[in-house]
Amino acid sequence: MKRSLAAVVGVTAAISLVLTGCGGGDDDKSASGSITLTLAGWSFATTPEFKTIADGYHAAHPDVTVQLKEYDATNYDTQMVADLAAGKGPDIYPQKSLKNFYTYQNGKQLLDVSDVAAGLGDKVGGMANYQADGKTYAIPYRQDSWVLFYNKDLFAKAGVKTPDGSWTWDDYAAAAKDLTTKFKAGGSKAVGDYEHIWQSTVQGFALAQTQGASIESGDFAYLKPYYTRAVDLQNAGAQVKFGDATTNNLTYQAQFGKQQAAMMLMGSWFIATLLKQQGNGDADKFDWGIAPAPQLTKATTGQSATPVTFGDPTGLGINAKIAKNKVAAAKAFLAYAAGADGAKSLARIGITPADTDAVKDSFFQLPGVPQDDLTKWTFTHHDTKPENPPGKYTAALQNILNDLHTAVMSGSKDIDAAIADAQTRAKNEVLNK
Repeated sequence: MKRSLAAVVGVTAAISLVLTGCGGGDDDKSASGSITLTLAGWSFATTPEFKTIADGYHAAHPDVTVQLKEYDATNYDTQMVADLAAGKGPDIYPQKSLKNFYTYQNGKQLLDVSDVAAGLGDKVGGMANYQADGKTYAIPYRQDSWVLFYNKDLFAKAGVKTPDGSWTWDDYAAAAKDLTTKFKAGGSKAVGDYEHIWQSTVQGFALAQTQGASIESGDFAYLKPYYTRAVDLQNAGAQVKFGDATTNNLTYQAQFGKQQAAMMLMGSWFIATLLKQQGNGDADKFDWGIAPAPQLTKATTGQSATPVTFGDPTGLGINAKIAKNKVAAAKAFLAYAAGADGAKSLARIGITPADTDAVKDSFFQLPGVPQDDLTKWTFTHHDTKPENPPGKYTAALQNILNDLHTAVMSGSKDIDAAIADAQTRAKNEVLNK
């Protein structure tokens, strides 16, 4: 990294970063001659990662001013596209959703940052997702991967063996049913697992783990076994029904945190949330851990193999219209955020960085993080596939697949009919346009 980024670091060695929350002028330089960068983000009150990486960079570069520009989390991409088109876009902006990366890259709104990527090497997960035509256009600073959260206390109470890293989906389903049966026998209303209402809870795993599966193929048959299992668990009462979860506005945080379910598949970002909620009383105090997501076959189970899961990275890109005198500082900022130092600063607030190897020790020093060997192994061992493989049709096809998910999980259509309908829509509405 030092060799590849020597030019960037050399240019910015005399530059430092003073973080100002937001506001300020539009000039490229302050009164003292230092460079001002604008950094986009969302929900600053509850999402501290932007200030964290800016503060960390500040320690090494105290003379560059970084102004945080807050966007609405729900309408982030809509607002960002509008600002970029109007020439009011920030200098550095996150790729909040991988499915929209194609829109920014194809629209020539991202600067080529291949030199930053080369300097970081292969330890930063998710880098390939931001590449097009042999160039890299954004740098991942965090990479969440979906894992299995489980409540050790509830497993012990039910007398069921906890996950050991060798589970297939059949093992998972059997455990969910066994737990539910024993909870009911003991008078508890808890269930074996909670599956949140998002389409990714089914489709993300199906796409990642099925050989040859592709969203843009328009062939969605690979989804059938995953939906068959999910519907069966609902019908068996081993997980909350989709309709009940939507009608009652259930949150995954409360379902697991208040011990309404013994297991839950969720992104690794939930580690930070659970730690915080157990600390402030929003979640019960109980012993928990994480294990690899269940696998399609035994071939990818066990600690001698690498489990396959999914999760989109979150990357930082540079506005293609950034002033030339700010490029070096912006690239150095990306290098810091995605590098080992940035990773450690993110880990200290419970965020899963793109370089998990850099924080495998410091992360487990956080109060409340489980210390068992399986949790530690799971944190750093995974083959994480993208939920939204970048492509021209990804966003439109995901909308169709979301309709499929709702239809199947609500019971309004059977699985075969929903898949057939989605395939027809994909062909007529998207792929043949």
